[in-house]
Order: sequence, then C-alpha cells, then structure tokens
Amino acid sequence: MDDKKYRIENKTKDVKLHTARAIGGATFLGGPLAAGYLIRENFNALGKRSEGQLSLIIGIVATILLFSGIFITPNSIMDKIPRQIIPLIYTGIIYGIVEWKQGDALKAHQNNGQLFFSGWRSAGVGLVALLIISAGIFTYAYLESNNPVYTIYDEKIAEFSKNEMESLTFYDNIAIMGESDLLKELNYNVLPKWDKNIELIQELNSLEGLPSDLLTQNEKLLSYSKLRLEVFQLLKKSIIENTNKYDSQIQFLNLQIENKLDELN
Repeated sequence: MDDKKYRIENKTKDVKLHTARAIGGATFLGGPLAAGYLIRENFNALGKRSEGQLSLIIGIVATILLFSGIFITPNSIMDKIPRQIIPLIYTGIIYGIVEWKQGDALKAHQNNGQLFFSGWRSAGVGLVALLIISAGIFTYAYLESNNPVYTIYDEKIAEFSKNEMESLTFYDNIAIMGESDLLKELNYNVLPKWDKNIELIQELNSLEGLPSDLLTQNEKLLSYSKLRLEVFQLLKKSIIENTNKYDSQIQFLNLQIENKLDELN
C-alpha cells in the first residue's frame, strides 16, 4: 500500500538526491553551511528552486549566527560544554528539517529504485564547508589579534599587575617598618595604586569592541580592586587608632579577595 503510494507520487525518475543521513553527516562535518547547500541541491532537483535558494541563505545565516554566538560566549562557559554537543545538536535539528521538508520525496525516490548521490560526495561538500568556515575563523582571529584594542588592554593590565605587586610588598614591610613609615607607605604608595587600578579597569570598560569575556573579567577585577582598597583603608585606620577592632572585618574581606582570585584564575 505504502510502496504504491510512493510510486504514484514519485517525480524524481531522472535525478539524484542526497539522503537525509548523508546530509546529516555532512552537517556534522561542515555545519549549517553544508546542510544549506545539500538541501538546496535536493530542492533544485525536485523543481523547487526558490525553496532551494532560501535553504542556502538560511544555511549561511545560521552559520554566521552559530559561530558569532560561540565567539561571544565566555571561555569559562564554553570550556564546560563537551566539544561534540553543539555539532550533535545542530545536526539533529537539520536531520529533522530534512525529514520534515523532503522526507516523503526521499522515500518515494528510494522505493522507486532511483539513484542517490554517494555519501562520499555529501561528505566532500561537508569538508569544503569546513574549509570555508575554518578560513573565516582564521581570518577573524588574525584581524582580532591585530585589533589595537587588545594592545591597549594588555598595556593597562600590565600596569594593573605592576601596581598590584608593588602594593602587596606592604605586608613584607609590616614587620620591619614603624607606624609612621607604614602610614606613609599606605598614603603615598599603596592606596594611590589601588585607586589607579580601579581607574584602569573603568578605562578598559569604556573601550569599544572589547569581547564579552574580557568585560566579565573586568567586572571581577574591579570588584577585587575595591576589596583590596577597603582592606588597606582598614589597615590604615587600625594603625592610626592603634586598635585591633577591625581585624575580623579585614579577615572577612581577605576571604572575599581569595574567592575573587579563584574566579579570576
């Protein structure tokens, strides 16, 4: 009954088509770009050229959106996602779309003993799509690496690190300096350096074209800097007032600092 139905509806006697499985395999290899091309070939063979053209356009747009999303997603999140998950997801979606839009025609084509393209040909399309995508990613990475915003970012982070290291020598000086010298160290070296670090991070946040992962890092660095500044301000008050009443507060802030450092690492 079903075989008769497909023989009646078959209109693909003199054409070759790509199977849903072959399209799925090519998609896993070459992403939505490969899928769009192969689905277009099937539609063209079925005499549906407008749908074929739309399929290719959707494949190109989906590829751009997919990899744009990957690029803007923070590395801390991407590192937690198994490598095969994303290709498996979009391959499954494409396979379902092929079955939905072309499944009946593909079954009729098969039941009538008509020819399909070799799976190797579909895989070749997937490989070409992969090469095109890889070239695009390489070009993007090259242009990004030469983006002046990264030079500015690296310079300011280097200044931030220098200020941090120089300010933390205060803890080494506690055992060898008197109170007056420690206060001078705080007033003229330590506190100004953390004020400057906060200013540096705020300047970095104002840079145009900074990726989302660096903006996220900036927020953590800003929070970390404010905690450091607060601790040193309390140490200054402790020295001036000659008291230990701020010790518990300083200890709590130092725990928060450790947590921030763990996040940054």
